Amino acid sequence: MPTDCFYSGIMKKWRLSYKVICGIIIAGTLWATLVGHASDTQSEASAMIKLPEPKVDGKVSVEAALLMRRSIREYKSEPLTLEEISQLLWAAQGITGRGMFRTAPSAGALYPLEVYVVAGNVTGLPAGIYKYRFQSHEMVRVGEGDKRTELASAALGQSCIRSAPAVIVFSAVYARTTGKYAERGVRYVHMEAGHAAQNVGLQAVALNLGTVMIGAFVDRDVKRVVQMPENEEPLYLLPVGRH
Repeated sequence: MPTDCFYSGIMKKWRLSYKVICGIIIAGTLWATLVGHASDTQSEASAMIKLPEPKVDGKVSVEAALLMRRSIREYKSEPLTLEEISQLLWAAQGITGRGMFRTAPSAGALYPLEVYVVAGNVTGLPAGIYKYRFQSHEMVRVGEGDKRTELASAALGQSCIRSAPAVIVFSAVYARTTGKYAERGVRYVHMEAGHAAQNVGLQAVALNLGTVMIGAFVDRDVKRVVQMPENEEPLYLLPVGRH
């Protein structure tokens, strides 16, 4: 009987110690998770750029913008403004009303396009690569440093990409559209890219800026420079600047 009591006491102490250790481990894990999440949130928040509200009452008519639109490949060294970047991104894929409908039509309202800005000379914006978040009209920085020269090399050495203050880059997640429309969805994605790029071209005219639509580039090199995820494919490069 005394032996049973002895072992019983040991087991009780062991269970108590085990619970304490487990509690400490769980608490430590939760703390590390919370700290890590807070750190990630703070890091992402510091990389977020809130864009100025886009204007919807410009002074240039659609007809005038169509008349004046040209492919412009030479730009002045003057910087763009964050307001201009904001307006160009809104024209590309901005929200225009309820249901998250955007400025360019999309087959099935599936919206396969993503938009980046490769910034090199924009007032108040550090050089880097930014991805547009249409839901909140913000940009998140996905890469640091001036990548225009690297992007120009990926585009077969086209100098207008190197000299433009910023380059708008369109990519597509084909699966968003092909998941519903199968192979024909690829055609729909390309149609949509054309709609969105024309929007940027006309908006550039309205801002007294110039741009040109570029499709000649090495896909894998553009993906690497812009740091696109695996499921995105580059479609368009649009250098933008004053002329």
